[in-house]
Amino acid sequence: MSEVVRLTLVSHGMTDAMAAGRFPIDEPLNALGQRQLDATVELGPIDAAVCGPEKRTRQTAELLGLRAEIEDALADLDCATWRGNVLGGVPPEELALWLTDASQAPHGGESVVDVVARVRVWLQSLTARRGRLVAVTHPAVVRAAILVALDAPPKSFWRIDVAPASHTVLHLRGQAWTLRSTGSAGSPG
Repeated sequence: MSEVVRLTLVSHGMTDAMAAGRFPIDEPLNALGQRQLDATVELGPIDAAVCGPEKRTRQTAELLGLRAEIEDALADLDCATWRGNVLGGVPPEELALWLTDASQAPHGGESVVDVVARVRVWLQSLTARRGRLVAVTHPAVVRAAILVALDAPPKSFWRIDVAPASHTVLHLRGQAWTLRSTGSAGSPG
């Protein structure tokens, strides 16, 4: 085994909610999402795989040929009362508050600060591991992991664009995470 943890975060493929600009519900990948995974870069040898509990992450892991264990810490950002709503269906002042103040959760679910804290705890739990781990998860979780690796403030969350079926590689050496690479489906990592 290597002396570092190499963590490849794979964002699930496209869903109907993503395509329509809706807050997600527990839904499967759409046809485009399934095709995107056909173009996903080869993951190479891995020592373990985990995924979020939602259908879209489990399906992505299966399409990648991974036997992934469910990891609740990799669940999507909880949008609670906004689930299934289009962006335009949310009161503009509530949406603006959520997008500009990382500590706010006007929808009754998680704030950005909450999801970053959850992902930080999960990343810290990996310090005893070694080797290559693949985690199939959501754009929000990938954003949070990048913020943790860079020690960046939660207010930077919305400034990171994570595409469907993209991958982000982080390395853990000692107690410090580093951002190794990011890429879209089909690009080298």
